[in-house]
Amino acid sequence: MFSLILFEPEIPPNTGNIIRLCANTGTMLHLIRPLGFALDDKKLRRAGLDYREFADIQVHDSLDQCLDLLGRPRILAISTRGRTPYSVHHFIPGDTLLLGPETRGLPDMILQSMNPAHVLRVPMQPHSRSLNLSNTAAVVLYEAWRQQGFVTGC
Repeated sequence: MFSLILFEPEIPPNTGNIIRLCANTGTMLHLIRPLGFALDDKKLRRAGLDYREFADIQVHDSLDQCLDLLGRPRILAISTRGRTPYSVHHFIPGDTLLLGPETRGLPDMILQSMNPAHVLRVPMQPHSRSLNLSNTAAVVLYEAWRQQGFVTGC
């Protein structure tokens, strides 16, 4: 029903947690190279437990390659620089969530190429910098799924 793209993820346990999240929500996971770890990294395996076999994961050499494969879906970037709270956005089946690397977020070039209404944020206290990547993915993905009535297999 949804896809989630991690653009150049850096920290294996975050990606492992997101693999588990995607397996449990029926979400396709796309990883954009370069990755900050090997896919057989033991920290990735430990965080993902045995869910990798239940997750649909694809690795791509570029974001454009990934988007072409997906048929150029509606992309919703999740960024601390977004203005629209994720909780007021209307998600539709086929939406693709895009999250950036843990230490720097999505590049300005990507964010500036998007419709500002499609750059979503998770509200935080005024002086907070960011949430953990896997927590952010879970918060937004579950809201998108909730809006669909937690329907599976669509």
